Amino acid sequence: MMLKIKRVPTVVSNYQKDEADEGRRVGGCGRNCLNKCCIPGAKFPLYAFKKLNNTLGDKGFPRHENQEAPVAFLDSLILGEWEDRMQKGLFRYDVTACETKVIPGQFGFIAQLNEGRHLKKRPTEFRVDKVLQPFDGNKFNFTKVGQEEVLFQFEASEDGEVQFHPNAPIDVENSPSVVAINVSPIEYGHVLLIPRIFESLPQRIDRESFLLALHMAAEAGNPYFRLGYNSLGAFATINHLHFQAYYLAVTFPIEKAPTKKITNLDVGVKISELLNYPVRGLVFEGGNTLEDLSNSVSDACICLQENNIPYNVLISDCGKRIFLLPQCYAEKQALGEVRAELLDTQVNPAVWEISGHMVLKRKKDYDEASDENAWKLLAEVSLSEERFQEVNALIFGAITCGVDNGNATLLEIQMSSLVLVKKL
Repeated sequence: MMLKIKRVPTVVSNYQKDEADEGRRVGGCGRNCLNKCCIPGAKFPLYAFKKLNNTLGDKGFPRHENQEAPVAFLDSLILGEWEDRMQKGLFRYDVTACETKVIPGQFGFIAQLNEGRHLKKRPTEFRVDKVLQPFDGNKFNFTKVGQEEVLFQFEASEDGEVQFHPNAPIDVENSPSVVAINVSPIEYGHVLLIPRIFESLPQRIDRESFLLALHMAAEAGNPYFRLGYNSLGAFATINHLHFQAYYLAVTFPIEKAPTKKITNLDVGVKISELLNYPVRGLVFEGGNTLEDLSNSVSDACICLQENNIPYNVLISDCGKRIFLLPQCYAEKQALGEVRAELLDTQVNPAVWEISGHMVLKRKKDYDEASDENAWKLLAEVSLSEERFQEVNALIFGAITCGVDNGNATLLEIQMSSLVLVKKL
C-alpha cells in the first residue's frame, strides 16, 4: 500500500509556486534562473575552503593554522548576504518580526509564532512510505531558483588554502555546490546548502555531500549556526539534495539532553544514545579527522535510507556533534494514528522541531506552549524502544562493515551489533 498524506509544501524559492501553472519555456525562461536556459555567463561569489584531514581543533572545528580567512564566512558571507537579500525584499515575510520565546520549564523548548509560513500554498499528495525516490526534473528543484537567491558557491580549495573570489564564473560541467536563501525562513540567516546542484541528486545522503555540510559548519565556527537535514518521509518537501542552516543564539534542548555512551569506533568516533528526551536518537562526536566523523554518520544515514527508514540529522557544535534521529510521525499520520489535537497544530516535526525549536502556526498554540505540549508532539515522532534497538542493530552493522569488515560474515556483524546495542 502506498501511504500518502495531504501536505502543504513549504515554498523555499520565489519561483516554486509558479511551477504549478507554467511549463519551462525553451530558450530562456525570463526568470534569470539556474537552469541551462539562463545560466551561461552567470557569475557568483566563490568561497573555497581548506579541506583538512588533520584532527579537529579543541573547539570542534578545523584550524586554519593562523591563516586569516579572506572574508568572514558567517558574519559577512552568510549573514551579511542574507540581510542584503532581505533588504531587497526577496523573502515572503519578515521572520525577524516573528514572536519567539523560550518556554519555561526543564527543557527550554523554543517556540516561534510563524503564522504566515503555511498560508497560500498549493496542497500536494506527498508519498511518505518511500525514503528513496528518483529525481524528477519536471517538479520544482533548485535549478529553477532565481539567480538573485544564490549567495555564493562553496567548494574545496584546489591549492589547499582558503580563498574567496567575489565574482567567479559558474562551471556547469563540474557542478558546483551553492548556498541560497530560503525565501520562507524559519529563523535569521536561514539558507540552503545544495551540493553539486547540476547533478540533479535526489534527497539522499552520500559521503561527499555530508562531508561538505560538515565543512560548512566548521567554516562558520559558531555553535549557534547549525545545519539540518530531513529525509523524504521525515518532512523534506523537495526531492533535490539539500541541507538547511540558520543562526539562533540559544542552546537547543536536544543539545542539553544527557547521553549514554554506546561505543567508540576504531576511527575515534564516539557514539551515544540520547537520554531523557522525547525522541530517541544517536549522537556522534569526535573522530581522528573530520572525514572520519562524517563517514561514520553518512554510512549510518545510508543504512537508514536503504532500509526505508525516515530520519533527520542535526549538525551541531561547529560540526563536532551530530544527532541522528530516525522517526515515524508521517507514517503514523498516514495511518491515522496521530491524535487530532496534535494534527490540529499543523506542525510538521522535522529536524528543527525535533531539536526543540518549535515553529507554531497558530497563536493559540503559541500562547499555550509548554514543556508538556512540546513533549507530547515529539513523543509521537519517536520510534518505540523496541524498534529503535532494531534500527540501532542495522546501523552498527553498517558502520562495522564500513570501518573494518575484515573476514567477518554478515551474520557475525549483525550478532555483534545486537550484543553492542543490548549493552544499553
